[in-house]
Amino acid sequence: MTKEAPPKSLKDQNRVALWTTIAVNLVALYGFSQYEAVSTSGIKGMLAGATSFVPMALALIATTLANGFLSAETKARLVFLRWRHALPGHRAFSKFGVTDPRIDVEALRKLLGRDWPATPEAENRVWYRFFKETESVPVILWAHREFLFTRDYAGFAALFMVTFGAAAAFTVRPPSVFALYLACLALQFLVARHVAATYGNRLVCTVLARRGAAPVKKPPTQGRRGAKTSSSKANA
Repeated sequence: MTKEAPPKSLKDQNRVALWTTIAVNLVALYGFSQYEAVSTSGIKGMLAGATSFVPMALALIATTLANGFLSAETKARLVFLRWRHALPGHRAFSKFGVTDPRIDVEALRKLLGRDWPATPEAENRVWYRFFKETESVPVILWAHREFLFTRDYAGFAALFMVTFGAAAAFTVRPPSVFALYLACLALQFLVARHVAATYGNRLVCTVLARRGAAPVKKPPTQGRRGAKTSSSKANA
């Protein structure tokens, strides 16, 4: 009997896709760096310019190492463009709860009662509790995976602007092509950041909608048989 392998975490599932984005960016950097060589010597010029792989390799190493210093909080700040209370969970009830038509706010108020969150910290804490209760629901699992992938991609895109941009300063000519490459890096970050923020907000709203729609557990009541027994005792 063989022992089943443990299921992969969401970050492990996204690892291949993230490394694919790094490879695509590395190929794009090499393509831009060979613009001048190709324009003058054709394909032979591209092959002759393989020495430009040295700064590219250094840029790749620097990106990989720097990514280890990007904490989840730092990535959240990059994605949601907030320094304090960056995560959308900090605004789960005060903002998303009243703007998403799928969310039954009254049901959530009855569920929480006096524990209704009044501060950003409390909102995120209560939302995270709801998330842990529903994280295995397929639609929430999907939104969570997509958010983690796009958030990490946005973090890499921010690093690409620094590390690959520095490598391009030594390898990409003329200046107009270098400026175009930097613009592409900036556009990549803006798009990745926006998509990650969209998935993050959607995750928060979906958790609240699912939790608000869940039936509230009522305390057990005495059955009909018990009621008859009590009634007979009272008449005895």
